[in-house]
Amino acid sequence: MSDDISISLTNVSKAFKRYHRPVDRLKEILLPGKQRADEFWALQNINLEIPKGETIGIIGRNGSGKSTLLQIIAGTLQPTTGNIKVNGRVSALLELGSGFNPEFTGRQNVFFNGRILGLSQDEIAARFDEIADFADIGDFIDQPVKTYSSGMFVRLAFAVAVHVEPEVLIVDEALAVGDVVFQHKCMRRIKALMDANVTTLFVSHDASAVKTLCKSAFMLEAGKFYASGAPNDVFIEYMKLVTEIELNQSTKESSHANALQQVFPADNKNSSQELKVNPSRRGSGRATIDRIQLFHENGDLAIASPIFKFNENISFLADVSINAPLESFILGFFICDKNGNELFGSNTKEENVAIGSLNTGDKFTFKFSFKLPLRAGGYSLTVAGAEDYTTTTCDWLDNVTVFTVEMPRSGRLITASVDIPVDIDLIVKPNRLDSSPSPKQI
Repeated sequence: MSDDISISLTNVSKAFKRYHRPVDRLKEILLPGKQRADEFWALQNINLEIPKGETIGIIGRNGSGKSTLLQIIAGTLQPTTGNIKVNGRVSALLELGSGFNPEFTGRQNVFFNGRILGLSQDEIAARFDEIADFADIGDFIDQPVKTYSSGMFVRLAFAVAVHVEPEVLIVDEALAVGDVVFQHKCMRRIKALMDANVTTLFVSHDASAVKTLCKSAFMLEAGKFYASGAPNDVFIEYMKLVTEIELNQSTKESSHANALQQVFPADNKNSSQELKVNPSRRGSGRATIDRIQLFHENGDLAIASPIFKFNENISFLADVSINAPLESFILGFFICDKNGNELFGSNTKEENVAIGSLNTGDKFTFKFSFKLPLRAGGYSLTVAGAEDYTTTTCDWLDNVTVFTVEMPRSGRLITASVDIPVDIDLIVKPNRLDSSPSPKQI
């Protein structure tokens, strides 16, 4: 394996045995030669190479094989078949408190885990104060871990994992139990490790975190690779799969099954070609968005990949067809950055535009108008319609169109994604003109 490759997996598969009865396991041991268990293949023929310094997002439904893959990379599981090579020290947060002895104190577990990860006693002692400060659990550091809350558990576990100078860091949904302040602290630390060229595998259902932190992502489904590429593209494929599964489940229970299949066939990709735009599409088809038209402030129709002025007041029209009776309908949109993160948006319900019951064959057009107080860069428009907030989306169009926002002509420096006007009043003025202004008092 090249020195530039941090992790390499070749045809890696992992099988687990499932016994129908506990006694079958004993019989298999005492009476070898007869298979008494079913094999469940959690991973099948995984081939993967991750360059050093990359931050990779891993997504997938529960049971797709994510945790099994990470445990194999971390060395806590051995593959049934295939080869794996990892360059460098691996620090992993796989399960809450994994590797911690509940009878030990937090301090003892720091030293215990540090030694497991290959640090000497002196190296751990030199880092201990920094680990304790990051965990911020106070006097509980000298209490048995079995007395910790889940939040304290993950604070200490994460603090150890990121302060042992890992070359490969694995984080598997471990941040979900932390409070908001701690999550922000962890994100800053992960970004610092990324800047230090630490290879990071990041598993999370938080789409925004994966899109922001990761350069690329891949998705597992039923133990196999399902999709890979830019994080936003992979999340779109993930949502399409989840929607398809929801539809398959609801179709079995719905009296509208045959009608919906005629209106919106299972092959969504073919139906999307009928649109004048070519976005990624998913939904039940009970309503469809037939056309999107984007307009400049002066009313001119925007051409493909348009360029808008900073803070320009733009609008778009959405033509919608109703394909099955609906008790209500909500249409909304998002403006997303180049990574797919949702910056702002709204919908008819939030704007108090009530839409009553609708019949098959109804057609109407919505007009949305808003300003673009965005820093210069590329953005995209996503539009979606649903009967309500709880049911499967009728029609969801990711990346209907992409557009660019120009730099403000005033030369105003915009460091955040969205530039919102702010009024500033100097309430307390300095006594002398040459003195430093005192802090604003309210």
